[in-house]
Amino acid sequence: MERVDVAYALLFDERENKVLMVLNKNERWSLPGGGVEKGETLREAAVREAKEETGYDITVGHIAMLNEAFMNNRHIHFITFYAEVVKQPKTIPQEENIVKVEWKNLSEADRLMPYYPKGISALVSQEGAPYTLQD
Repeated sequence: MERVDVAYALLFDERENKVLMVLNKNERWSLPGGGVEKGETLREAAVREAKEETGYDITVGHIAMLNEAFMNNRHIHFITFYAEVVKQPKTIPQEENIVKVEWKNLSEADRLMPYYPKGISALVSQEGAPYTLQD
């Protein structure tokens, strides 16, 4: 069984009470993120994917959630990091797998992403778990 790691960035705007989300070509909403490339750390993947999909420059902190699944003969780990916007894009890039990039209110994010057991709104109020890259 192949192992696949997927890193996501949870970007929450406290003033507006909104989460940055992307609509994928498969017509499902998700947080910005994607597969970790060979030689890349989980954090690096979350930063790169957010930039590619949304144009935002971000930093990532603690782990907000770790989910795993067995799908299509693959063992997939979904790692969601708390993240902060460093720089907003002037325009949203055209990414082949992304249809739309939008800030969604928390209740809508909870509805659109049911695979977070207590919802995205529960994640934004937690501190999370530290992420350490050991040398």
